[in-house]
Amino acid sequence: MSEQPTVLPYADRAFVADPFPLYERLREEGPVRRVVLAGGLEAWLVTRYEDGLAALSDTRLSSDVRDASDPRLLAQLPASERASMLSNMLRSDPPDHTRLRRLVAKAFTARRVADLAPRIRAIADGLLDAVVPTGRADLVADFALPLPITVIGELLGVPADDRHAFGRWTNRMLMRGAEPPDPAVVDEAWRHMRAYITDLIGAKRAHPGDDLLSDLIAARDEEARLSEDELVAMVFLLLVAGHVTTVNLIGGGIALLLAHPDQLALLRRDPELMPGAIEEFLRYDGPVSPGIARFAREDVEIAGVRVPRGATVLIGAALADRDPARFPEPDRLDITRRDNAHLAFGHGIHYCLGAPLARLEGRIAIDAALRRLPGLALAVPEREIPHRAGGLRGPESLPVTFTPGGRDAAPAD
Repeated sequence: MSEQPTVLPYADRAFVADPFPLYERLREEGPVRRVVLAGGLEAWLVTRYEDGLAALSDTRLSSDVRDASDPRLLAQLPASERASMLSNMLRSDPPDHTRLRRLVAKAFTARRVADLAPRIRAIADGLLDAVVPTGRADLVADFALPLPITVIGELLGVPADDRHAFGRWTNRMLMRGAEPPDPAVVDEAWRHMRAYITDLIGAKRAHPGDDLLSDLIAARDEEARLSEDELVAMVFLLLVAGHVTTVNLIGGGIALLLAHPDQLALLRRDPELMPGAIEEFLRYDGPVSPGIARFAREDVEIAGVRVPRGATVLIGAALADRDPARFPEPDRLDITRRDNAHLAFGHGIHYCLGAPLARLEGRIAIDAALRRLPGLALAVPEREIPHRAGGLRGPESLPVTFTPGGRDAAPAD
């Protein structure tokens, strides 16, 4: 493949707001396209559904960034804590991945997650209680962000007063925009996060609770099933991954409904459509864009294209999920869509462990917002909603108006 790579123009506000026209062009040009990502990183983008599905299960493609040939990938991680940052299950392969995933899998089973539903509803209603009388809100800052932070904080046993801090540090550590993150800012945020996690682990060791972190500490101290670096990395991953994509699902889902009034009206008429609506939001405009990174352990052929060893392979879930060869009318939002096996949560052994929790939070949160905020509408034109740039996608803010108070504003019994 000799053509020049396509630069994904993250400095272009129009692209950040709607990358799908460019994604469609790339998919039409070929099954694997060289692209330049934020910060100048080059990747081989897998553009089509069937190829992406196969690549997500291809053991020749590693999740460990140390298998990448581009030194800038490692350079983006905090220099002082690089080894620890790479000790989490998101960036590991079997057998370490298998061992680490088993340690937390029981907390995210369908049954355990379902048991959280009453508490998630109470959190959602509590957040809405604060805005219902006002008639205005930013449904990201006031609702979509604090809800999953509260849920994962309670699951891990993080004190309530501390939860806003790790959200702020996370925001500073994630790549945003066209330029690479400032290493000094990333290092500072990680030092704060590492110090906080270390102190939290110490406090939980002294006073264990009925929470996931106490269980992980017991697995470390009593059973030696993970190292101290792995324990810190696991807590970091759960805190970050436990909220950041769900924020985008909730905020993005509400934004999609407000931009598609026919679908909003349909969902209001039949709330039983909500589970299918969540799947359609994930397919149509999911929280990870353009896709999921892997690294070639060896020269590998994908859809007839030779990808060299060490290359970054970006499995374009956002492109695959609008592949017309897999989804009829892929550019139409349809909350009644039946066959909706999207790739937003990945596939294979790295399939998102928190998917059941994210789905549940999304269903409860969006249902609560529609139920308690009558007359819900955007407070600005749709084109003025700012979106995140880089690998995570979703509205940065979602200013809305609604009818304050009223009989429909009361929480469910």
